[in-house]
Amino acid sequence: MNGERNWAGNLEYRAERVARPTSLDELREIVRAGGPLRAVGTRHSFNAIADTTGTLVSLADMPREIDVRDGFVRISGGVRYGDVAPALEAEGWALANLASLPHISVAGAIATGTHGSGDAIPSLAAAARSVTFLTAAGDEVTLSRGDADFGGAAVHLGALGVVTEVELDTEPTYEVEQHVFDAPRWDAILADYDAVTSLGDSVSLFTTWRSAETADQLWVKRRASRGPFDAAGAERLGATAADGPRHPIPGVDPAACNEQGGVAGPWLDRLPHFRLDFTPSVGEELQSEFLLPREHAADAIRAVLAIADAISPLLFVCEIRTVAGDETWLSPSSHRDSIALHFTWHRDEQAVRGVLPTLEAALVPFTARPHWGKVFTTPGADVAALYPRLDDFRELRRAMDPDDRFQNDFTRALEL
Repeated sequence: MNGERNWAGNLEYRAERVARPTSLDELREIVRAGGPLRAVGTRHSFNAIADTTGTLVSLADMPREIDVRDGFVRISGGVRYGDVAPALEAEGWALANLASLPHISVAGAIATGTHGSGDAIPSLAAAARSVTFLTAAGDEVTLSRGDADFGGAAVHLGALGVVTEVELDTEPTYEVEQHVFDAPRWDAILADYDAVTSLGDSVSLFTTWRSAETADQLWVKRRASRGPFDAAGAERLGATAADGPRHPIPGVDPAACNEQGGVAGPWLDRLPHFRLDFTPSVGEELQSEFLLPREHAADAIRAVLAIADAISPLLFVCEIRTVAGDETWLSPSSHRDSIALHFTWHRDEQAVRGVLPTLEAALVPFTARPHWGKVFTTPGADVAALYPRLDDFRELRRAMDPDDRFQNDFTRALEL
């Protein structure tokens, strides 16, 4: 053990060696040295997806290069969303989507299928137009949109090599406003879930599952260009406008959250829930997330409500949101519009892993796919069976990494 841990502190990496290259040439030497190897970004994964028994490569000390062009941006592998977003805004450009945390690395987020929220907004990986890998041989290989294997390039689970460069689609900058409401009623939500998520461009429900009558909060993010916001849709849910700023977790100081109250601001200061200059969420936590076809939204919520007594004592909060389908092979929202159920747990791993089989069993009828970077207990073979293009990815992985240098226990469980 080397003492290195992930962001939440629940996992100590088993790597024999931790390397922190400061240049591409140093990285190439490390990769060519041989042995098992995995890359780690901002460590915002809650399971062993980035672990290895060999060399763990951190990109934190690599140069953070950001090259803004008309319609796209080229970034180096260690860049965070909190780095690239201000650079784009300064040039009058924007991304169509951000996750709730700006602190995470772009390469790590897309590699694990991380997403934002919105009926028409796909996974973060959908914005990738090219991904460049440093292979085990020390060669740089770029897979670009239009290539036959590009579907396996963005969400790659770290199994193809070390990402040295990513290109992302951009669009002209825009402003977003954020409206927060308290206590929307479950009966109204379940009667017309589509009406709830159509209230804005990005809509989140937050619940502790402690009430069978109401969720805790409704957050609506919408582009200011859509004109004045009509609160009638939220009021029809029985919700009331928040009388001040809110944190997603009840009782937590909202100082870490971006401005609410319908005040329009730049996209980078509204799409994420949290400000870049604050520690995100609560830190001492675990996370799980499951994505399932959108048409099952109401039934899936009812299924979780039925087991609320089992999960709520371990829970800080659960976020429910939608994600548009995409074309990537291993995205949890691959080829299906999805609803995402995101659980932020107290950091009691034994207890959480004890209750997860109950939650996962409740979601089995809806073919729920676990988020690759979060805690789940579903066997790897069962997870793999949920991805029709997994065989295509296996073929790509074997071509990119014929000596299995980037394999680890996590990927072997999927039989990659």
